[in-house]
Amino acid sequence: MSFKKTTEASSHYDHLEKMNLHELLIHINTEDQKVPKAVEKAIPQIEKLTKKVVKSLQKGGRLFYIGAGTSGRLGILDASEIPPTFGLNHGVVIGLIAGGDVAIRKAVEFAEDSTTQGWEDLKKHQVGINDVVIGIAASGTTPYVISALKKCNSLSITTGCITCNEDSPLAQTAKYPVVAVVGPEFVTGSSRMKAGTTQKLILNMISTAAMIQLGKVQGNKMVDMQLSNTKLVERGTQMIVEALSIGLKEAEFLLKKHKSVRNAIKNYNYE
Repeated sequence: MSFKKTTEASSHYDHLEKMNLHELLIHINTEDQKVPKAVEKAIPQIEKLTKKVVKSLQKGGRLFYIGAGTSGRLGILDASEIPPTFGLNHGVVIGLIAGGDVAIRKAVEFAEDSTTQGWEDLKKHQVGINDVVIGIAASGTTPYVISALKKCNSLSITTGCITCNEDSPLAQTAKYPVVAVVGPEFVTGSSRMKAGTTQKLILNMISTAAMIQLGKVQGNKMVDMQLSNTKLVERGTQMIVEALSIGLKEAEFLLKKHKSVRNAIKNYNYE
């Protein structure tokens, strides 16, 4: 392998089992502080990819995340949070994981090694040229992800990636790569740590910025969020109070009547 696989490099620390609890926590935190700096360096790449995501969604396209293990789970997490947070329909942002839904909770052996299943999983959703497919893999070497992106490229489907190794096969495959190098993990090779945190931050940036660009936020408020529990109903009510400078009871009435924060605010002057 010609590139330097820093996610697998030996930890800067040794004899971890001899450290006391305080030392372990301090050293883990020290390593974690490298993550936001690595993400900051990748902002130009993140911006290019996010622009493509926004353009796709504006045209009625979809956003796919595809990964294995921790990377796949993080994509599914981000995708699952978009409908309740921003009111986007289910099926617009889709997370796929090697091994299928069972792999969300329990590792499926060798699922990530398939060079055909990634594309097969995308085909089940009729992926097309209006969509964007982002491969997520800390190492940048996962066959399930790379093979899927290669097939997408051959069909002119926009591809991006999030990885933590420079010049990895995945970064070379994706048309819009995002590479954030965070160095060796505290526990050698445990990419669920810094690499996973890095991927989560980048996913947050891509999806949140895209939703704001699509008009899903007003001011700094999630006006299209789904009112799916008491906490969110209370939050929505408070948003209306602040936006319209009205009392709590009136805000509660408006939210109950219009079923969303956006509609309650929009229609207030027409009551």
